Amino acid sequence: MSYASGGGGGGERATKRSAFHIDYGGGVSLRRLAQPEALARGMITQGSAQLRTLGRSLRTGAAMAVVFQEDLKNTSRKIFDPQDRLLVRLNRSFVVSCIVSIAVDPVFFYAPQVTANGGNLCVGISRDLAISASVVRTVVDLFFAARIVLQFRTAYIAPSSRVFGRGELVIDTAQIAARYFRRFFAADLLSVLPLPQIVIWKFLHRSKGAAVLSTKDALLIIVFLQYIPRVVRIYPLSSELKRTSGAFAESAYAGAAYYLLWYMLASHIVGASWYLLSIERVSDCWKKACNEFPGCNKIYMYCGNDHQKGFLEWRTITRQYINETCEPRDGVMPFNYGIYTPAVRSDVIKSNDFTSKLLYCLWWGLANLSTLGQGLQTSIYTGEALFSIFLATFGLILMAMLIGNIQTYLQSMTVRLEEMRVKRRDSEQWMHHRLLPQELRERVRRYDAYKWVNTRGVDEEALVANLPKDLRRDIKRHLCLGLVRRVPLFANMDERLLDAICERLRPALYTERTFIIREGDPVDQMLFIIRGCLESITTDGGRSGFFNRSLLEESDFCGEELLTWALDPKAGLSLPSSTRTVRALSEVEAFALHSDELKFVAGQFRRMHSKQVQHTFRFYSQQWRTWAATYIQAAWRRHLKRRAAELRRRGSRPPCWCRASPPTPCAASTGSDPGGPTRSS
Repeated sequence: MSYASGGGGGGERATKRSAFHIDYGGGVSLRRLAQPEALARGMITQGSAQLRTLGRSLRTGAAMAVVFQEDLKNTSRKIFDPQDRLLVRLNRSFVVSCIVSIAVDPVFFYAPQVTANGGNLCVGISRDLAISASVVRTVVDLFFAARIVLQFRTAYIAPSSRVFGRGELVIDTAQIAARYFRRFFAADLLSVLPLPQIVIWKFLHRSKGAAVLSTKDALLIIVFLQYIPRVVRIYPLSSELKRTSGAFAESAYAGAAYYLLWYMLASHIVGASWYLLSIERVSDCWKKACNEFPGCNKIYMYCGNDHQKGFLEWRTITRQYINETCEPRDGVMPFNYGIYTPAVRSDVIKSNDFTSKLLYCLWWGLANLSTLGQGLQTSIYTGEALFSIFLATFGLILMAMLIGNIQTYLQSMTVRLEEMRVKRRDSEQWMHHRLLPQELRERVRRYDAYKWVNTRGVDEEALVANLPKDLRRDIKRHLCLGLVRRVPLFANMDERLLDAICERLRPALYTERTFIIREGDPVDQMLFIIRGCLESITTDGGRSGFFNRSLLEESDFCGEELLTWALDPKAGLSLPSSTRTVRALSEVEAFALHSDELKFVAGQFRRMHSKQVQHTFRFYSQQWRTWAATYIQAAWRRHLKRRAAELRRRGSRPPCWCRASPPTPCAASTGSDPGGPTRSS
């Protein structure tokens, strides 16, 4: 193919000047520049090497981004398992710290108080209470900050991998951080900001008495703003604790006490808010009285301004008019404080005793939340009416949610927990009655706890068995097909056979140091390992001096004697004896195929009788490998004995490789035999 010949010379020169060359034999290729040829070659070579290195890094990162829980300890990354016992205990402590922080924040509302010095009334802030609340809040925030740091190093279960058991863990720090940023990082960061401490310390160290009002208002706004993320963050944290440990509170009474604690916290918040609003209402009365006198300066309402000019006039007004207008006289209230009347009449807003002040306000909040504010007599003050409406609505919601949850927790949510506790109590009584040793008791308790965490008390087989056959087959296929294909014995079988096997597989759980089968016992099931590590040992029927040990891991199987029995058409009803002892070295999840199910599958599908399946089975069978090694060693020893006997008949000394029992070459050989085996044999 060519273009017009008239422009051939010019086109060729133009092509030489350009950086690209059109190659019609194979496509478009990059032409080397004429002048910087060595530089271009070096850049291309270096770029290719960097791309190859980047590709290897990406492949390595993709391979290590997701692991199983038992493989997490083998990685070099410092990532925590969400179901690790230490992390579960830390999560419990974090839940406690969140509850403590919710209880500490309203304490800032008790810092403002009414002070009476020589008849002079003013609103001030208690320094000791403010400092104590700031210190406790800072300590709690440090716990919460540690929780934020720990979130960047805590793996999570990939949702797409949760087909059976606990799924696969995502350990890539970038994915963990991205997931945390999308979900709870903003709420956690807003919760841990030390805003109340900053307001308090700014007032104590830099401000004058006139800043009491702004400090009081700032505390009210900041505490309520931080309450939203703090309370919202409690729910996912407790849900995560339930998911990783199986239950937030194993005791029904502990669960009821947990919800009752939340009701008490709500009463504490309402009582503290009522106390702060009471001081605000007293300040309103003072302002109204001050407006009756021309030239009255309201800054003297706040403590710390007694050194300024005009304070004596304010004290005179306070003694003559404000005390008569705003202070109770002989049980009579000259000013309508509405729902804040008990706070003014009891002088709780003037008390320096924090304990009595806290308990009184807590009682007020608890009493009015329980009665939905029915006994409150409000004034026409707008803020007071809004607070009363909020109190009644909040009490109704608490009654419907928190108090109702106590009943549902005891009745419906604890059904399986109660069943677990009954079974555990029966198990403990039986073990005590039979005088089982402590080691056996611990194994029983460990198995019960492991089964509860993995199944949550749900009988999966009973649930699936009640479904239609078609739906049951699809569910079994979804749960088991990918796992069965990992077993090399079933990797190349057709779909119908795999469906038949998946439909008959049963999940099995084993704890650490559990003997699954012992040598010489009848084999009643084949076990296909999903996760965990097992130890397989044989003594060849108790033969003296014989011992063989191997490890079984994911995709391995045991109980292969049952497959030989199932494929034999002449096999009777007697189950074969096990040639090995199999013991779990860690927590094991597996699928079990029982003898009658395997016999049925082998009889229905002739594919199981093919030579390829039998060869694959023998290749991966631990027993066949042991037999092969035994036969090779026995044949070699017989060969050595025959060779030594033949050499003795000839009257010559046998070489060193004939005197050694194992087939290993000697360092130096004396004599030679053209017909004997060489060193390589």
